[in-house]
Amino acid sequence: MGFLTIVYAIAIFCFLIMFHELGHFFAARLMGIRVNELALGMGPLLLEKQGKETRYVVRLLPIGGYCSMEGEDKESEDSRAFNRKPAPARAFVVAAGALMNLLLAVVILSCVASYAGVATGQISAVEPGSSAQLAGIRAGDRIVEANGQKVIYFSDARRQIQESNSEVELVLLRDGTKIYMSVPVAKNEQGISVIGVEAEVTRSPLYTVRYGVKATYTMGAEMLRFIGQLFTGESSVNELSGPVGIVSAISYQAQRGFIYVANLAALISLNLGILNMLPLPALDGGRLLFIVINLLTGHAVSEETEGKIHFAGIMMLFGLMAYVLIQDIGRLL
Repeated sequence: MGFLTIVYAIAIFCFLIMFHELGHFFAARLMGIRVNELALGMGPLLLEKQGKETRYVVRLLPIGGYCSMEGEDKESEDSRAFNRKPAPARAFVVAAGALMNLLLAVVILSCVASYAGVATGQISAVEPGSSAQLAGIRAGDRIVEANGQKVIYFSDARRQIQESNSEVELVLLRDGTKIYMSVPVAKNEQGISVIGVEAEVTRSPLYTVRYGVKATYTMGAEMLRFIGQLFTGESSVNELSGPVGIVSAISYQAQRGFIYVANLAALISLNLGILNMLPLPALDGGRLLFIVINLLTGHAVSEETEGKIHFAGIMMLFGLMAYVLIQDIGRLL
């Protein structure tokens, strides 16, 4: 784990945290809420600048940040205080950090796709003697369906090909006409199912942005599935990774290249957004839950009670973080 890894890790953590807190900040400003302080990092103060009404600070440890709003943690009579705004406005501000992380994941993945290119369903070449050629597939054909699933990117078709045991059902578009065929699959040298075609690569914004959205959705769905399995017992907390595990992953991806680091940053950003929205004490999702309870019942939970619940949640999170840290270190030893 060298110097480059440390630089990558600090840059990624700071970048993602900054965007998360900026989400809260811009949402608060949009809703007319006074922001007293916007901070990047925790611990001793490094830099500060007093704006018209907001104090902007950078702190030593790149392990967090915060957006401190008037009336956020205690009652305030200020007309622009967080506690004096209607529930929908407060809910939007609380959720804005996670929404910013979601948007950031889409942007990163779209930029990666724009740089590296995206393989479409358009066939650019057919390997001589391959099952695709024997089935009658030609260069210029476009795969529009594979095993009944719509194909926009070649990865959609590749997934169906790799999951097929003997053959894959394809729908091709050739000169405006749909062609239906069954194509036998074969194993390449790595033991992966293929049919012997190459796909056209594009960097068109229409494809790359759509790819960024789709990839973010796919990763998000997989994360939610894993979280659900944690509660049902199908998965274990032993599979979780903390900061040490993340830095180790960054080290590995840094050796492969910047594109891989960018993909990992998008994954971490999405992870940060989803985890923050879980309805658990001390998280944004927990705060949002109290707002919803207040909206539905018409009675706000007292500050003292909410504070105790959030404190208990923080202690539980610290305990979980300590456990995951021990697990991460154990994997490295």
